[in-house]
Amino acid sequence: MQRRSLARTIAAVSALGLTGALGGCGLGTGSSGITLELIAADYGTGVDDSSKKYWAALTEEYEAEHPGVRIDVTVHSWNDVDREVKERVDAGDPPDMAQIGAYADYAADGLLYKADDVLSIPVQADFVSQLATAGQIAGVQYGMPFASSTRVLFYNKTLFEEAGLTPPATWDELAANAQALKEEGVKYPYALPLGPEEAQAETMQWLLSGKGGYTDTMGIYGFDSAQNTRTVTWLKDELVGKGLTGPVAPGELDRADAFAAFTAGDVGMLNGHPSLVGMAEQKGVEFGTVPTPGASGESRATLGVADWMTAFKKSGHRDEIGDFLDFVYGKDQVLAFSRDYDLLPVTTSASRVMARSAEDEKLRPFLDQLPTAELYPVGKTSWADVNAEIKQRIGKAVSPNGSPEDVLGRLQATAVRAESAR
Repeated sequence: MQRRSLARTIAAVSALGLTGALGGCGLGTGSSGITLELIAADYGTGVDDSSKKYWAALTEEYEAEHPGVRIDVTVHSWNDVDREVKERVDAGDPPDMAQIGAYADYAADGLLYKADDVLSIPVQADFVSQLATAGQIAGVQYGMPFASSTRVLFYNKTLFEEAGLTPPATWDELAANAQALKEEGVKYPYALPLGPEEAQAETMQWLLSGKGGYTDTMGIYGFDSAQNTRTVTWLKDELVGKGLTGPVAPGELDRADAFAAFTAGDVGMLNGHPSLVGMAEQKGVEFGTVPTPGASGESRATLGVADWMTAFKKSGHRDEIGDFLDFVYGKDQVLAFSRDYDLLPVTTSASRVMARSAEDEKLRPFLDQLPTAELYPVGKTSWADVNAEIKQRIGKAVSPNGSPEDVLGRLQATAVRAESAR
């Protein structure tokens, strides 16, 4: 422990003295023949912008300053990365690091280093507070946020101008706008993607706007709360039931298809994350964004989403992992990644730069939402099972013969069973 404490102190001094540069650059230099394996997710849309390019440039820079350390990065699509890591873990051969969608199960099984085992104090303290908290189990941080986003309401400016509309601030205004857009022949007045791809995001965004959510203030699941039931019932009756959500049933509409319809000019309004900005710009769609409408005014909270970096204990390369991650979370590296993929920085230092930079103006509406964002209950080991159940069931709640009370009650029962089984 004395060696580790000294190493962390050296890394802390380096980070304080060289903001945005190599953190703790002396730590890995003395190592000989160390290879660290990282499995990462791909945030790109194809070969030209694959995350492979980001990691190749980053590791080349790191290895040039650390000749005794090699970083072996394998990038998988989001459809495969979590499964790839799980298979490696189940086989008893986890990578040194994995950048994935969840961490709680691995932490609960004692497989992960704590954040303060590997990161220097300045780097760990630089995480945006909401994201750092979401990475904790019982007050101990295991999940290190790697990428984040929030949600705002996108609207098609051209369609709104043609219909003489202004952006909504309340549910009633949203419904009235959707009705006007429908009368103008808009294919999807409001796109409501409750299909299995990412139904959990659209659902939580709406529940938050109705002053509810997946959990209460004590972190206890509350799917069947009065607020949540009221919200889903309103969606069923006032949007879906009145034909304001387009030709595809919400339970069959995936987010990717909704985004594609928006960039084709066929959607009046939908909830979206930062990457939709670039997609719409590439297609020449004139759009605007506003905070999510709520039942009686602007929503008190928006959905925040984070992906996680994890460090596995199996190899025993704690010092080398920590030194590399200190570099990964340098201000310049975090900014570069966020800008490359239209995401929000996970560190305060990079967020401050983005908030002041004209270059990042298009991401500012999302950045402004981060202080009030609420994240999925990813610190619960039950979340994976509950998340899967939301994706399969929630679309049925707003179907013609669906019952919000019944579906939310079933989700609550699933959540309770999953919690008790852990």
